[in-house]
Amino acid sequence: MQRHPVLIPLSHEHKRLLFVCRYLKKDAAAYEGFPLETNAKLAYIVNVFQEVMVPHIQKEEYLFEVCAGRHPEIDDIIKELIQEHQQISRMYSALTENTDLISAMDVLARSLEEHIRKEERVFFEKLQTELPEVLEAIKWA
Repeated sequence: MQRHPVLIPLSHEHKRLLFVCRYLKKDAAAYEGFPLETNAKLAYIVNVFQEVMVPHIQKEEYLFEVCAGRHPEIDDIIKELIQEHQQISRMYSALTENTDLISAMDVLARSLEEHIRKEERVFFEKLQTELPEVLEAIKWA
């Protein structure tokens, strides 16, 4: 299904975040201009979370708010996604406290990737099918 225009900016951000997930995994391949040293990866993820993830989550939470209470199955998905946002935020916050930073980044990357796939393949598809009128009314600032 073609993505609804209001969801396209979120999907573009997801694409960037999926790259981050690949880069943070233990078995990451070398990417030109992206060092594989642990501290460099940590600095990169800190920057991405501040510049991309925080505003992205804020947009999604607005989307959750305007879609909540309109369809029981969508409400269930929203609850799951909110819990996953909280879990991913906790993982990110705990990165520097972890003695095995490489493994912690790997777990964060895999959790974030799974979350993004659920949003794209399940949540966005369901919204487009069940609540197109709600999507039509959304105007991103």
